[in-house]
Amino acid sequence: MNSKSLLLELGTEELPVKALPALAEAFAAGIAGGLARRGIAHGTARALHSPRRLAVHVAAVAPQQPAQQIELLGPYLNVALDAQGAPTRALEGFAAKAGVAWTSLERVRDAKGERFAYRAQQPGAATVDLLQAVLDEALAALPIPKPMRWGAHAYAFARPVHWLVALYGEAVVPLRAFGLEAGRASRGHRFHHPQAVVIAQADAYVAALEAAQVLVDPHARQARIVAEVEAAARAAGGEARITEDNLTQVLCLTEWPVAVACTFEPAFLQVPQEALVATMEANQKFFPVLDAQGRLTAHFIGIANIASRDPGEIRRGYERVIRPRFADAKFFFDEDLKQGLAAMGAGLASVTYQAKLGSLADKVARVAALAETIAAQVGADPAQARRAAQLAKNDLQSRLVGEFPELQGIAGRYYAQRAGEADAVALAIDEAYRPRFAGDDIAASPLGKVLAIAERLDTLAGGFAAGLKPTGNKDPFALRRAALGLARTLIESGLDLDLPALLAQANTALAATGVQADAAELYDFILERLRGYYAERGVPAAHFNAVAERRPASLYDLDRRLDAIGVFAQLPEAAALAAANKRIGNILRKADIAIPAAEDPALLVEPAERALAEAVEAALGACAQALAARDYVAALTRLAALRPQVDAFFDAVMVNADDPALRANRLALLQRLAQALGGVAAIEQLSA
Repeated sequence: MNSKSLLLELGTEELPVKALPALAEAFAAGIAGGLARRGIAHGTARALHSPRRLAVHVAAVAPQQPAQQIELLGPYLNVALDAQGAPTRALEGFAAKAGVAWTSLERVRDAKGERFAYRAQQPGAATVDLLQAVLDEALAALPIPKPMRWGAHAYAFARPVHWLVALYGEAVVPLRAFGLEAGRASRGHRFHHPQAVVIAQADAYVAALEAAQVLVDPHARQARIVAEVEAAARAAGGEARITEDNLTQVLCLTEWPVAVACTFEPAFLQVPQEALVATMEANQKFFPVLDAQGRLTAHFIGIANIASRDPGEIRRGYERVIRPRFADAKFFFDEDLKQGLAAMGAGLASVTYQAKLGSLADKVARVAALAETIAAQVGADPAQARRAAQLAKNDLQSRLVGEFPELQGIAGRYYAQRAGEADAVALAIDEAYRPRFAGDDIAASPLGKVLAIAERLDTLAGGFAAGLKPTGNKDPFALRRAALGLARTLIESGLDLDLPALLAQANTALAATGVQADAAELYDFILERLRGYYAERGVPAAHFNAVAERRPASLYDLDRRLDAIGVFAQLPEAAALAAANKRIGNILRKADIAIPAAEDPALLVEPAERALAEAVEAALGACAQALAARDYVAALTRLAALRPQVDAFFDAVMVNADDPALRANRLALLQRLAQALGGVAAIEQLSA
């Protein structure tokens, strides 16, 4: 059989930018999945797209299905045959449905007994005859955010559909979708090549559209954008800031991207560069140009969707459209400076943080007290911590943050610097929000870490106290993000803080509000957020469960224990000791007598139990020093040496002896052994 490439293209009006990549990938996956479900062999399915089209190119598609095995199950013998063995109506009807005489049917047996069955093999259908169903299924499964209708019909799609291309090799496949019949006529660039583009064969699609000035391959289009932006930035003497989000949006806005180098008045550089960058990226999808130190220059790069005969006119248009936004930002910044950061705080008392938790000023007071406590514990300046906390929310009252909410904290840092606050205080105001998003770095400065921790402690305690616990996909106070940010800051900073004590303090600070949280529940909530965090770092769930069961007060300590368990799990003794500790736990739980705190040496009658008692005593002494120093690897390695004595004990000693005194003594020995083995983590969790 001669395989050929398959091409399907939906031509539309401009598709939603943020939805386009997912739509294209889903379309390709849907077509490939539909072929696979029908047993049609095929090669790679490429998702192709531009603002005006979704397309998929599938290589090496077989011309037909393989032969299909058919099996129809008929009536059981007690229903199919009468007392004389003649066929009943049920059997005759089944045979007629299968198109054969009943004597040609096979007999098969299942759990209910013997029954008639029809089995046959039929040739596979031609691929082109199955493609309509494949296309229909793929279109129905597309994740369209807001389907829209057009014209006087019932069709709905992300945007109106105007043409349909379907080619199998060189041949048009007679498919229909959205009232359109498939052909081989696509369309080129809206302005450079508005006329039809005839696609000779599926494999010629990408080249044919490129000739019509449409780069339909998103990878090629993205590479061109990056290359042109970087070249234009170098020519301007700097380096382009290219974020993934901005690049993706520009990619989905253009079919024939052309970089246009632009400038703005240097006076605008007095405004916080984050405000200017936010304007360029979020509002206009421009690429800022930075100098070698990462500072914004008076240059930016725009991407046109056309190769203009007069690039200067496009440049002037880009510069003209950005100037009012920059002017607004400068006005807001200048007005805020006149007011001053400290004065902005006066308005926080009139802003409700949450109905049950008081105003923003109330929250600031709680965070300031927590920050002061934490600073004293980690060696930071408590006075500076309190000052930073008292100023950290003031910029929420600024005009600049009112226009650019994403500048919370960042604007406060600038205003604090201009007001002559200590550099550490100004930086902490900014870093209190870090990590701002998944994958973002934690606060870098000591004071920033303190403020980030204090802020999240109050947010979590307040959220739970106010009954705002996350449920399903609802998390109005972003408590999951706050919990993970708190945990990451503690762990990645190596801050050895008593988390339950801090949660209790945060909870106590809420007394004036009349609502309280459960500090233990908060701790459990934070632990659950860490489960995914460590899973992403490759830590097995059993390792995490083993350590989490011990509920370490310090999350940094939890992290060190996890590292140690990872080392212990690689030791040859680990599996046996984990199984032994699991067995010991089961024995102790089933004990029907009181277990002494320690074994009586005089009642150790068997050599194996005496040897184990001596080994446990020696191990406990050695482990005590290691545990005191939190050298968990050393402690677990020392405990691994107990395996010979543990194995010998279970081989030679009957724990549940008839003599109650012996039984209680042996249970006491096992209890001490379990305490030793579980000193770092519940290692029985490592046993399958």
